[in-house]
Amino acid sequence: MTVILRNITTSDLPILFEQQRDPESNTMAAFPARDREAFDAHWVKIMANEAIILRAIEVDDQMAGHLVSFLMEEERQVGYWLGKEFWGRGIATEALRQFLSVVRTRPLFGRVAKHNAGSRRVLEKCGFKVVGEEKFMNIGNEEVDEFVLRLDT
Repeated sequence: MTVILRNITTSDLPILFEQQRDPESNTMAAFPARDREAFDAHWVKIMANEAIILRAIEVDDQMAGHLVSFLMEEERQVGYWLGKEFWGRGIATEALRQFLSVVRTRPLFGRVAKHNAGSRRVLEKCGFKVVGEEKFMNIGNEEVDEFVLRLDT
């Protein structure tokens, strides 16, 4: 298995749209799916923002998901989404390891819904440590309990 990070192109968006519609993925991420119009508007906005770092995750020539890094309240954050069919194979961990050489800002923060043990393990395998707990309102107006993790080196 070969994991490659590359720039996201508009031709990736239909796959990313379908990935973010998966109900189990939405539950794990505590993030509801966007409809097509909202999804397209969101991606046009983030792809145009030079402060956001985006990469596609490609596995054996298949679009597996994406990574993102952005500023939130003056702290650099990292996030990722992997299509469900790619879960449980170490792909997210390897992709994040590679992404950490692209995103050099430290400290770097990751946030994960408390019930998403798999995503928390990905962050911890890459050196992130739990530094707090918070609540946030997702785009579905649902309150979510999350862990805040930080990478210092």
